[in-house]
Formats: sequence, C-alpha cells, structure tokens
Amino acid sequence: MTQQTAQLDKPKMPGQIPYIIANEGCERFSFYGMRNILTPFLITSLLLSMPESMRAGMAKEVFHTFVIGVYFFPLLGGWLADRFFGKYNTVFWLSLVYCAGHACLAVFENNKEGFYTGLFLIALGSGGIKPLVTSFVGDQFDQSNRSLAQKVFDGFYWIINFGSFFASLLMPIFLKQYGPSVAFGIPGILMFIATVIFWSGRTKYVHVPPFPNNPHSFLNVVKTALNAHQPGQGRTGYFIAVLGGLLALASLTLIPSVGVVAAFCLALVLVLGFGGMGAWLQLERARGVHPDEAVDGVRAVLRVLVVFALVTPFWSLFDQKASTWVLQANDMTKPEWFQAAQMQALNPMLVMLLIPFNNLVLYPMLKRMGVELTALRRMGLGIAFSGLAWIVVGFMQLAMDGGDALSITWQILPYALLTFGEVLVSATGLEFAYSQAPLAMKGVIMSFWNLSVTIGNLWVLLANSSVKSPAVTEYIKTTGISVTAFQMFFFAGFALVAALLFALYARSYQMLNNYRKS
Repeated sequence: MTQQTAQLDKPKMPGQIPYIIANEGCERFSFYGMRNILTPFLITSLLLSMPESMRAGMAKEVFHTFVIGVYFFPLLGGWLADRFFGKYNTVFWLSLVYCAGHACLAVFENNKEGFYTGLFLIALGSGGIKPLVTSFVGDQFDQSNRSLAQKVFDGFYWIINFGSFFASLLMPIFLKQYGPSVAFGIPGILMFIATVIFWSGRTKYVHVPPFPNNPHSFLNVVKTALNAHQPGQGRTGYFIAVLGGLLALASLTLIPSVGVVAAFCLALVLVLGFGGMGAWLQLERARGVHPDEAVDGVRAVLRVLVVFALVTPFWSLFDQKASTWVLQANDMTKPEWFQAAQMQALNPMLVMLLIPFNNLVLYPMLKRMGVELTALRRMGLGIAFSGLAWIVVGFMQLAMDGGDALSITWQILPYALLTFGEVLVSATGLEFAYSQAPLAMKGVIMSFWNLSVTIGNLWVLLANSSVKSPAVTEYIKTTGISVTAFQMFFFAGFALVAALLFALYARSYQMLNNYRKS
C-alpha cells in the first residue's frame, strides 16, 4: 500500500464538528452559569420571605425539581426531532426558547412567578436540545470514520466542562458584586451566542431527516407484544404492565407530600419499569406481525434501558454537589473572598485534566497490562467511585457535627473521586447510548439517557421527603448521627449497591454497532 493510498484510507474528521463544539461550550457556560448560583440566590434573595430554617430545604427542593425538568424534556425534544422537524430545526427553535428563559431570570429577580417561568423555559429549551446536540454529533460520522467518534465525544464532554469551569468560577463573583440581573443576564448572552454559532454551520451539517410514522416503531411493537394472545400461554407480561399502570396512578396520590413533579416522575418510572418487564416477557409474540429487525431492535433498546436504570443512582449523587455539597461548604471555614458555590469549579477543571489523562496515559497503560476497560466496565467503576466520594463527605459531616471546624479544602478529595466517576460514567455513556441505539431511535434513546438524570434527582426528592416522616426521623435519631450525615451514607450505599448490580448485568451484555453506513 502506498503512502498516498494510506492517507486516503485514513479516517477524516468532519469539518463541521467545530461549529457544534463551539456551540456546546457557550451553551454549557450559560446553563452552568445560572445553575451553579441558583441555590445561593434562592437562599439569599428569592426565598427571604420564608423562615430561615426552611430556606435551605426549599432551595434544595426547587433546585432538584428544576434539574428533573431539564432532564425530562429530552423526551419531548427527541420525539419532535425524530418524528417531525429533524434535529437541526428542533435545536435551533428550542434554543430561542432557552434564550427567553434566561431573559426572564434576569428581569424577574424579585418576582417568584416570573423567575419560575424562566426556570421552566430554560428546562424546556435546555432539556429539549440536550439529547439532540449529542446525537447530532454522532450523525456527522459514518462507518468510515466512526473510530474518531469516541475522541469527539470526549472532546465534546471536555468543552462542556470548559464552559462549566469558567461559569462556576465567575458567576458567584458576579452575583455577589453586581447582583442577580447581571449574574443571570451574562449566561443569557452566552446562550444567544451559542445559537448564532449553531446557525452559522447550517449548510455544512449532515442532516438526517426525521423518520416517518412507522407501523413497526418501538411503541407499536411493544403494544403488539403485550396484547398478543397465544393458545396455551398465559399473559404474565400484560398483567405486569397493567400493574405498573395501576401503581403509577396510585403514585399520583403522593402529590401533597412529594409535589407534582416528583409524583409525576415516579409514575413515569413505574410505567417504564413494569411496562418494559412485561414487554420483555412477551416480545417474541410480536414476530410475524412485525419484522424480525423491528423486534430485535426493541429487544436491544430494552437491554439498554436496564443499563440506564442502573446508572440513575450515580446521578442522584452527582447533582447534589450543587445543592447538598454547597450547603455543607457554607458551614466550612474559607477565605472571605471565596464563595461556597465557587468550589464547583473544581469539578470541570478536574474533568478537563482527567479526560486527556485517561485517554493518553491511563487507558493505554492498562491496555499494555492486559486490562481492557470496556465502556460498561468504565461506567460500573464510575458509579462505585461516586459512592466512595459520598463516604468521604459523610465522615466530613460527622466531624463538623461533632464541633470540628473543617476547611473547605477538605472537599477537594470527594470532588476528585466524584469527578473521576463522572468521567468514567458520563463521557463514556454519551457514545455508548448513541452506538447502541437503532438508527430510527437515535434522538429518543439519547432522551432516555438524559431521563436517567431525571430519575436520579427523583431519588433525591423522595429521600428528602422521607426524612420528614416522624418514623424515619425517630429511626435516624437512634443511629446517633445527624439527618444530613445519615442521608450522605445512605446515598453512598445506594451507589455501591448499584455498582455491584451494574457489574453483574454488564457481564452478559452484548455490545452493538449502530452507526449509519458511509
């Protein structure tokens, strides 16, 4: 083979990728810029009318409700893109909604209804585009250059954290020095710039058109499988799905105690969980009515959803660094000029260091030693590292509850452990989710990946609601530790059990290659 032929055969990086990466960097600055100052702003400004003892709990509830919305609306965005408008158009128009939400935060800093409207619009815009930008990156690759996709997904995640780092570092300062209107206005400007950059590359992108209404779609195959009758066979799967629906309706009665968002999300989890189990048991009954390719595709999606479900405990730990960890940092000793929320800048800074370190040093070194860290192995280890981070945080809380004055620098260790876990789970999960999704379901399957974050935050809201129960409160008192420390150790154990179950499931999982053909 000549050198010229080798050059022609060498995979080429798509030239349009820089537009998407730059758009993502600005968008992530805008999102994390407002997200990382949300809890401090709520406590010090918007919730001042509440008794001081209740502000931290309410701020945490508002924050996690907002995050639930952000990671729930990907379902809507994925559906709109896959069925009607395509990824590019859906991202562009929802980005304008996103900008309007930022404007509301800047204008309605003293008005709860206006401010919460802004949070809703940001959740709709940010959540709606979230799975699409990621899958849009994957659309720019085909079988000829898919070997470059993992590097781009890592770079994609790197730029996310580049924007997050500067947002986490600067926005708490702007909030303190210039007030909420400026601190929330700057992220809005960055989001507008992100939209303009994305629009500028419109003629260079690979546009995968939306798929028409498909009689052999995921939902149609599932419906056929659940409703099919076969002589001499029971309908166990159907009754499991019905049970899930009934439990979902029953969960709505929890609205007075856990709130509308948490109750609705719990109902969704029950429908997906029990419906998925029922469909799995009866899926072979759909053959003949639907082609084998469609039935096998549904089987593949259900297997992927089990992976996503086992990742949800990781997100319940990870997203609390912007609520529980910030509240802990408020009670730690630190320089007067340093804001507790700025500690979050450590997370993206470590991500930017760990991604190149892992790819250039750690993974090659382990491979030379005969250790192959597959995607699923990395994700399972990442969940376990998040549990270790919360064990450390829990012992720090015990020391503080005992009267020790801990420096905020103690949080560096749990941040390092949690961030290493994040790189193993999240950066890997982006490419895993895209590669395992059938071609007709790229947007929707990425939406389910983001839905795992919603469910993770749902566990947080349910845990917070449970500790308000007198029975649970009395039990925690018998342990001799504070409610905060108890919750920290609870979430650590939650993650470690999930990591074990993940490892057991991953042993039998067969990886797929669902990139489009060149």
